[in-house]
Amino acid sequence: MNRYLKEKFFLILMKISFYLFIFMVISLFFSIFLKGISYLNLEMVTSKPAKGFYLGGGGGILPSIVGSLVLAFFSTLLAFLISLPMAIFLNLYSKKRFSNFIRNFFDLLWGIPSIVYGIFGFFIMVYIGLKASILSGIITLTFVIFPLILRSLDELLQNVPFTLKEASLSLGLNKFQMGIKVFLKAIAPGALSSVLISFGRAIGDSASILFTAGFSDNFPTSLFSPTSSLPLVVFYLYSSPDKDVSRRAYAASIILIIISILISIISRRIGKRIYGK
Repeated sequence: MNRYLKEKFFLILMKISFYLFIFMVISLFFSIFLKGISYLNLEMVTSKPAKGFYLGGGGGILPSIVGSLVLAFFSTLLAFLISLPMAIFLNLYSKKRFSNFIRNFFDLLWGIPSIVYGIFGFFIMVYIGLKASILSGIITLTFVIFPLILRSLDELLQNVPFTLKEASLSLGLNKFQMGIKVFLKAIAPGALSSVLISFGRAIGDSASILFTAGFSDNFPTSLFSPTSSLPLVVFYLYSSPDKDVSRRAYAASIILIIISILISIISRRIGKRIYGK
């Protein structure tokens, strides 16, 4: 009887937590859409900011959308290219004690606030004489999401069945071939999810690029040109004392949410095409 009551209690607790979470998410989305949908129009998505846009003028935020996508894409790609060989090294080459030390170290890096990475990126900029630009923003964002991708890939590789490793060695594959041809294929669906989660983290991060990517109302033309991003646009618009201007921040937030949803849908489509699931 006591065990039955405990089960009922925790079942009720789980249901309350689940429905409370759903209510909070729906409330968040509803409040943003309610306040911003009337300010969202085609001009805002397809044009550059006109003169005085942040004071109530016309125009849109297309350069910020492009800047966010560029920053997120290249930082995620760079972080993945660095993380993959390191994850393979930790699982196939290094000793267990050293691997555990590195994992604990990257767990620590994972928990560092992104504003700290922004200050670190700014310090590097000053030290090497690099101005605020797309390149600086990409480097800083790479530091932010690198621990996330590395630990995700590391966990995936640790869960690869030991029998698969034995079978690979029995076929005459060396460790490098086993990591690239066997393990990488085995973790591909999880790796795709890890990359997309990191991409979402990168596209929504503002603190790390506040000091490094700069801000511009124009489209980025090179790696050394400054660029704006959607999170910074939301911040600057919402900081305005003018109610109409601050409501544009909610419209920009809607665009950011839609981009995140589209990325999720596209990734699921790609997963179904590749793996038939």
